[in-house]
Amino acid sequence: MTEFFFRTEDIRPDEVGNYFVESHQDRKIISSLKNINPTILVGSRGVGKSFLLRIAQKELMDELEFKGAFPVYISFVRSSLLQSTDPEQFKHWMLAKICSAIIRALQKQGLLASIPRSALSLSGGEVNDSEITAIEKIAEEYENSWKNPSPIIDKNLIPSVDKLKETLEDLSDELSIKRFVLLIDEAAHIFVPEQQRQFFTLFRDLRSHCITCNAAVYPGVTSFGETFQPAHDATMLTIERDVMASDYVTNMREIVEKQADASILKNIAQYGKNFSILAYSASGNPRLLLKTLAAAPKVNSTQVNEIIREFYRSDIWSEHSVLADKYIGHRDVIDWGRNFVEGLLLPEIKSKNDNYLSADKKTSAFLWVHRDAPSEVKEALRVLNYTGILSEQASGIKASRSEIGTRYAVNLGCLFALEPTPTSVSFEITQGLTPKRMTEFGANHPFFRNLTEKVANLPTQTGDYALHEQLDKPITVLDISKWQQSKLLELGLNKIGDVLSAPEKKLKQASYIGDVRARRLRNAAVAAVFEYLSG
Repeated sequence: MTEFFFRTEDIRPDEVGNYFVESHQDRKIISSLKNINPTILVGSRGVGKSFLLRIAQKELMDELEFKGAFPVYISFVRSSLLQSTDPEQFKHWMLAKICSAIIRALQKQGLLASIPRSALSLSGGEVNDSEITAIEKIAEEYENSWKNPSPIIDKNLIPSVDKLKETLEDLSDELSIKRFVLLIDEAAHIFVPEQQRQFFTLFRDLRSHCITCNAAVYPGVTSFGETFQPAHDATMLTIERDVMASDYVTNMREIVEKQADASILKNIAQYGKNFSILAYSASGNPRLLLKTLAAAPKVNSTQVNEIIREFYRSDIWSEHSVLADKYIGHRDVIDWGRNFVEGLLLPEIKSKNDNYLSADKKTSAFLWVHRDAPSEVKEALRVLNYTGILSEQASGIKASRSEIGTRYAVNLGCLFALEPTPTSVSFEITQGLTPKRMTEFGANHPFFRNLTEKVANLPTQTGDYALHEQLDKPITVLDISKWQQSKLLELGLNKIGDVLSAPEKKLKQASYIGDVRARRLRNAAVAAVFEYLSG
C-alpha cells in the first residue's frame, strides 16, 4: 500500500527533488525565488508553496559555488504559540528565528569551522556544534510561553534590524557569499493581522544588496500593513494550476507517479478517465488529489464516486467550518460563506450545467461578484479563498450591463459531489468549461442581506483566538491518518496540547512503534497541530 507524502514537512529536504514534477509555472516561481528581487508566493493550503520553497533552496545550494547565493529556509509556523508579556514578542521572535536559522544553515555547510567575529551577533555568543546558541534558547522561550504566559524573556541579545543587516553584510564579505536568500514559510498567523503587518514591515526593512527576502502566504487573508506595498516591494506570484490547460491532467498524473506504487499506477492506466475526474476534482491542489487517490486506490467508478461524494461534501468543508469554532468573532462570516456556496451557488451552477450539457453548450464553474458588494460578503469570500473552496481568478471583469467585478472559480470536486454518480458526467463538465459563463451576483443581491443584517461590523480579527481553548480540543480535529490518530489515542494523547507536549520517547511506547516510526509519527502529528493552530 502506497503511503503518500501529503506535506512537504514529511519529506527530507535533500530528497524533495525526487518528488518534483516541473511545470512552466513552477519554473517561473522557482526562478523568481532565486532572483535578487523579493518574492511573495500566494497559494491555498496544499498547493505546494512549501515544496517550491524547498526546491529553490536545494537549487541555490547546488549552485552556491558558482552563483554565491546562500539559501536559508525558515518556518514561522510556531508563531501561534507566542503568549509572553513582551509587547513586541512577535518581532523579537522573528529576529531570533532568522538569526538561528542562518547560523544553523551555515553550520550544516561547514562554513563556521572558523567562527567569524560577526557571527557572534547572530548567535548571541559562542557557536558550538554540540549546543544550541543563546539566540536559539530565546526563540524557544518565546515558543514555550504558551505553557506559562507570563515569563520574563531576556531579549537583549537579539540584534536590531539594522544590526542584523550589518552582520549579514560582514558575513557575506568574510565567507565570500554574495547574498543571503531568506525563504520564509508560514509567514504569520492568518487571523492575526498585526503579526502579518509586523512581518511585512520586517520583510521590507531587511532589503539589502546582500539580503533577499521571500515569503509564502495564503490568499485572501493577508494584511500587508501601511509600510509594505505589494506592487512595489516584491514580486507577487500565485500558484495556480489551470484545470483548463491541455497538460493539466498529465502534470497531476506525473506528481502522483513520483509516489505511487505499481498497483496504483496500473489502476490509473486502466481507469484513466476516472483518474482525470479525481485530478479535476482537486482543482489544481496536489494534496487533495493524493488524499482522494489514497482513499480510492482501485480508481474504479465505485470508489471514485464514493470518495468524491464523501470528501467534497464533507471532508473538504471541515477545515472551513472549524475556523468558526476557533474564531468566534468570525462565526457569522464563515458560516454564511458555507451556506452561500453549498445552499445557493453550487445548486445554481449545477442546474445551469444540466441545461448546458443537454443542449451541447459550454459549461461553467465560475461566479462573478460586483465590486461594490458589501464588505462583509467580500470578507466571507476571502475566507473561502483561504480554505480553497473558491479561487479568485481576476478582478476588473465586466459582466452583464458592463458592470465591473471579480471572477472566482469554485472547487470542481464540490460541484461534482452534487451528482448522483460523479463519474457519469464530471468529465464532460470539465471538457466544456469556459470562464465566459459566470453566475453573477450584483452589489445588492438578496442573499447578501442574510449576512449584512446579522453582522453590524466586520470582526476585528484580533482578541477572539484563545490558544488554550484550542490546545484543549480533541485530536480528531487534526488532519492526520486514522492509523496515526489511533496510535496517539492508544498513548492517551487525547488533546492537541497533549500531542504538542509529548516527547518522541513517549511515542515509542505505542505498539509496533520503533525509532523511525516514532520520529515520523511525531513529525506528522506536530505538523498537523501547527497547521491547525495557524488557521
